[in-house]
Amino acid sequence: MIQPAPTSTRFTTQHGTRCVVQVPEIHADRITSAILETDTLRHGDYDSVTFTSTPGRQRFRSLGTGRNCATSNVVEVACIELSFFLPDDRGTLQRCLEAIYHAHPYEEPVIFVSECLRPLHIRGMDEDNANRFWNDPVADWVPSEHR
Repeated sequence: MIQPAPTSTRFTTQHGTRCVVQVPEIHADRITSAILETDTLRHGDYDSVTFTSTPGRQRFRSLGTGRNCATSNVVEVACIELSFFLPDDRGTLQRCLEAIYHAHPYEEPVIFVSECLRPLHIRGMDEDNANRFWNDPVADWVPSEHR
C-alpha cells in the first residue's frame, strides 16, 4: 500500500513503480538497453537513471519442471540487482517487463515490482546550499562534464 504524498515547497512527488531485476552482471547492460527501449527512465532533469548493486549471490534449486533438469542441491550464481523507477503507467510497465523477459538469460528471471512514491526537487531551489557538489571543492565522483 502506497503512502499518501507529503506536501512540501522543496519537492514534488510522483507515484510510480520501482522495479528490481536480478541478473548475472555480464548481462546487465543488455537488460538496461532493453529497458531503455521502453522508457527513458527520466528522473527530474536527468534520464537513463538506474542503479546497479555490487555482485551478490543468487541461490536456487531447479525443480525440474521447467526447461532445466532438477538439481539435487542449491546452486549459486553471482548476480547484481538492477533497479529503476517507472511512472505510474501500466502500459509502460507491461512493455518494460516483456523487454526484460526477452533480454534476460534466465527462463524465470527474478523481478520485483513495487508501487512507490518518489520525491523530485523543485528546479532552482537551494542552489547556494553548501552541501551541493558545485559549492564545494571538486570531489572524485563528480563527472568531468560537471566540473
